[in-house]
Amino acid sequence: MGTPDRGTCGIVDDGRRLPRSPGAQAGPAAAPRAPAGGDALSHLAFLYRQTGEYLERVLAFIADGLACSEPVFVALPGHCASQVRAAAGAAGWRLAVADMNELGRNPARITLALGAFASQHAGQRIRIVTEPLWPGRTDAEIAEVMKHEALVQLAVGAPAAILCPYDASRLSPALIEGACRTHPEIVEDGHRRPSSGYQADAGALSEAELPAPPATAESIAYRSRLSPVRALVGRYADRAGLPAERRADLVLAVSEIAANTLSHTAGGGTAHIWTSGRELICQVHDDGWITDPMAGRKRPPPDADGQGLWVVNHVCDLVETRSGPAGTTTRLHFRLPGG
Repeated sequence: MGTPDRGTCGIVDDGRRLPRSPGAQAGPAAAPRAPAGGDALSHLAFLYRQTGEYLERVLAFIADGLACSEPVFVALPGHCASQVRAAAGAAGWRLAVADMNELGRNPARITLALGAFASQHAGQRIRIVTEPLWPGRTDAEIAEVMKHEALVQLAVGAPAAILCPYDASRLSPALIEGACRTHPEIVEDGHRRPSSGYQADAGALSEAELPAPPATAESIAYRSRLSPVRALVGRYADRAGLPAERRADLVLAVSEIAANTLSHTAGGGTAHIWTSGRELICQVHDDGWITDPMAGRKRPPPDADGQGLWVVNHVCDLVETRSGPAGTTTRLHFRLPGG
């Protein structure tokens, strides 16, 4: 995954602090207002082009929430996360901050984190700021970011106000268009407007078919036993140089996916494993069909099915899933040392 290179956000460097009331310090760049109270959910794409505009709007949006005693969750890339935490000062006890570099490596974990935050504060209006996309993201990561954005409202529910900054000066027009399709409203140049391309149905999100594994990939078919799959994956990961701890995570993830095959399908499955650049990739395919778009992106109750997919999203660097009448393909990515 590419690393954000925006650099220091400047929230702390210039001595700025989050205002203590909704209007303080907001000035001409006041935060885009979410509906006050009630049960509404506001999900805004904030298209920015200047660092100053970015800072003013993000800080004012957070300050509005803190001033209203709303729990706030912030996940930003680079140095921004730690600087927002510092800028919050005494109000920071209501502010949960995550580093998007770590949380967002697998975009499904962003969805999981937002759902968990909403559950933690059930019955309260919450406020969320996430910046999940930046230059350098791979095509696979971008597709999973767009899937995350399409599922945000299912993950969070209401009442909530969500602001998602996108750097319109550095992201391609195609990526900005994709962001607009997954947000009902857009904030740009100080104006808030409906998104003309918004797709309200998360299930309508178009996903490109995954390319076939390379001819050099090793593979194994399985119908009743997991041990041969585990053995192949473990041997390959060892030869590829995956560290022991991550090798164990890979074997666990593949085992969970293959176990679902044996539990929920009759035809068995096929596993492929290969390396690409500085990644080790393992793909599992079976004839099952996952119809729940939130499968693996929302933690199920302890005694319910679906724990395996939740675990998989936690341990993998990236997870791609395509499911339909032709079956389900799950592709697991693990970074190799130096990747």
